[in-house]
Amino acid sequence: MSKICLCLTAKTIKRNLEILNKYRKYTDITELRVDCLDPDERLYIRRFPELAGIPVILTIRRDIDGGYFTGGEGARVKLLANGLAYANVDSRFNFAYVDIEEDFDVPSLEEAARTFGTRIIRSCHKLDGITEDISAKINSMQRAGDEIVKLAVAVKTSNEVLQVLRAAKNCTIQDKIMVCMGHYGIYSRILAERFGSFLTYSSALSESEIAGAPGQMDVCELSELYRFRKITDKTKIYGIVGNPLKSSVSPWFFNTVFSLENTNAVYVPFPATSVSDILDIAEKLEVQGLSITVPYKEAVLQRLVKRSPIVQFIGACNTVNYSKDGWIGDNTDCIGFSSSLLDFIGKKNLKYQKITIIGAGGVAHAVASEVHRLGGKALILNRTAHKARKLASNYNFRWGGLPQNGGDSQGIDLISKYNDIIIQTTSVGMEGYEISDPLDLYTFSGKEVVMDLIYTPAVTPFLRRAMAAGCRTINGYDMVIRQACQQYVRFIGGEIPQKLLSQLNSMGETAWNKIRSA
Repeated sequence: MSKICLCLTAKTIKRNLEILNKYRKYTDITELRVDCLDPDERLYIRRFPELAGIPVILTIRRDIDGGYFTGGEGARVKLLANGLAYANVDSRFNFAYVDIEEDFDVPSLEEAARTFGTRIIRSCHKLDGITEDISAKINSMQRAGDEIVKLAVAVKTSNEVLQVLRAAKNCTIQDKIMVCMGHYGIYSRILAERFGSFLTYSSALSESEIAGAPGQMDVCELSELYRFRKITDKTKIYGIVGNPLKSSVSPWFFNTVFSLENTNAVYVPFPATSVSDILDIAEKLEVQGLSITVPYKEAVLQRLVKRSPIVQFIGACNTVNYSKDGWIGDNTDCIGFSSSLLDFIGKKNLKYQKITIIGAGGVAHAVASEVHRLGGKALILNRTAHKARKLASNYNFRWGGLPQNGGDSQGIDLISKYNDIIIQTTSVGMEGYEISDPLDLYTFSGKEVVMDLIYTPAVTPFLRRAMAAGCRTINGYDMVIRQACQQYVRFIGGEIPQKLLSQLNSMGETAWNKIRSA
């Protein structure tokens, strides 16, 4: 089972020990990043293992490898030697591991380490992505059978993660650490076990110290939300695919349910640059099911071996399950949206309602379908007018373009005839996307019901302006929870117990916002 390593990057020994003691219950191994210490503090590293009381990795990371040590190699070798000197016969008082690079060549130091039980982590840091055969690189690094091989790649695409994963699966070295650094490799840290990694690195991000490397997760989040220590080869894996995913509530929702139900499953973010590559990755990781979000709800269709009737009809998919034949697609946005809106306005249908839908992407397809099914009439507006026209033609709705770069306002002029309800379905205003108002040329009267399907931030510029005008407003949080409940049914095969759902609702946005701000 993979272990959690807490990376300590404070400037003093005292501060590092304070952080370790605060998060000790989450920590199996700790890494002392000597390169982050003040110069005077580096003189006292030898006693750190005894003070820490748990296995410690001695690391002095060079700046060329993403660290902070800028001195010469001679000075670094001397520091490493000081850290390993005066070895105690009781190995608990020595560094358990020393991290040295593949080009490090000081046999006497390595032999001294081995003599007193200090294992060598032979590391390679690829800060510019993958430029060679990763499998060959891993197999060539190990100089002795007791060494742990570590490969850390700063990945920029899903395909690079896929290459690392393939190399990990093909590698014959038993003890290794495979890390995909950065946003696109976050799941390599959560699913370290599936990547064949001996450990996963984490940081205490709630403290003021720097993270040890790009993409390192907070040790509390890794332990509590993702229940890292309970992930085994028997754990069922689910997740969410999109780009970006920093604002998704789904990991909190599903992992909270799994924890409360004591289900051996984990729900993981899969930020993606290619939906095809991420599905290949998911298959290798034996993922059972995935939520699909912006911008892949339409692109995923080409990989489906079977589509539900609603996916076939609207041309957008937000839920996939893996079968022996391949990926099966469904859509829970439809029922999530309509049940949320109807509850909010207190109606059983949308008859006699004139509605404006902003956007023509995957979510807009689900919204338009439900508006039509429930008897509403709609106007669809989109920056790319031909996409609005194509979607509107499915239901005999009106359509128009939204002005770009000072263009005409023809679409805006039509809203006055379709303003009982205005529904914003685009990513404009979402964290990580364009923070603006997609309808800034429209003046709210205050009588409109306004729904923005974004929930992070809770109030977008568009929603804030509607609220100021006196409109009744709702964001997308309620919808995403409702559609997630439907995804749970498709993933697990049974509904969430009502008692548990009430408990989740009572936790609500407050819990989610607390997790996001941690």
